[in-house]
Amino acid sequence: MAYDLITMGRIGVDLYPLQTGVPLPQVTSFGKFLGGSATNVAVAASRLGRRTAVITRTGDDPFGTYLHEALRDFGVDDRWVTPVPGLPTPVTFCEVFPPDDFPLYFYRQPKAPDLEIDAHELDLDAIREASIFWVTGTGLSEEPSRTATLAALAHRAKAGTTVFDLDWRPMFWKDPAEARPFYVEALKHTTVAVGNLDEVEVATGVRGPREAARALLDAGVELAVVKQGPKGVLAVDSKGNEAEVPPLPVNVLNGLGAGDAFGGSLVHGLLAGWDLEKIMRHANAAGAIVASRLECSSAMPTTDEIESAVAAGAVK
Repeated sequence: MAYDLITMGRIGVDLYPLQTGVPLPQVTSFGKFLGGSATNVAVAASRLGRRTAVITRTGDDPFGTYLHEALRDFGVDDRWVTPVPGLPTPVTFCEVFPPDDFPLYFYRQPKAPDLEIDAHELDLDAIREASIFWVTGTGLSEEPSRTATLAALAHRAKAGTTVFDLDWRPMFWKDPAEARPFYVEALKHTTVAVGNLDEVEVATGVRGPREAARALLDAGVELAVVKQGPKGVLAVDSKGNEAEVPPLPVNVLNGLGAGDAFGGSLVHGLLAGWDLEKIMRHANAAGAIVASRLECSSAMPTTDEIESAVAAGAVK
């Protein structure tokens, strides 16, 4: 049976302070969680009842073992999560200063195992058969992950729905100025592009939401989703349909992971065949729910929680 969703990209351990408003040097206790954007999207879609798997790599260490256990607990297939001897599983720390300051500290040296995904080890048939395939901009930042990502996209050849999460993290690039050509190449094989204003500017050179959405459509995608922060989200498709949805009111505890919850709900809505506005309203609600919680992966909402938030018009 084909998967509803296969994601490909980052995985790691999130170590989040159990105290809010405290600088990292003064934090005394942390919670340990499964992390990594592509992985969290798979978790979010699984929480909504979808059959999901992730393609990624970990260190051959206890943290890697923990990530396998967490994936299985969340119902995400871990068959394509493999160890890289000699490289440690990445760890990410954050600081929590609600409502809008959540500095991240990535420990991905000397190299993150998820950037060691090799094209020759990919199950290309499974990738092509999945209803939705999801890749990220971080996967383009280094070899061999870059070649693997582009090879997977080329083999899939826009079968089903192929989502490119623009996922711009300049600290992961040796030379951030080199990113755009690889983004442009990935967009050629993509049906859905998702990104915030900074990310769409990297991909297209255009920052205005509607101008950027048009540039993404001109680059070959069928649906452009532009996140506008406090202004909500804009979605425009190649048929001329458009939806602009404001954010859901929420008391933010930790904004990290909200975008991944949005992604998992986006996947769910696309698979369900919903119209653009319904997809965006539910995805916004999913993101808002996670923003109201401390953790990311284990905070991903259920269908009932999202429906309740949409109906209430706020996260309570």
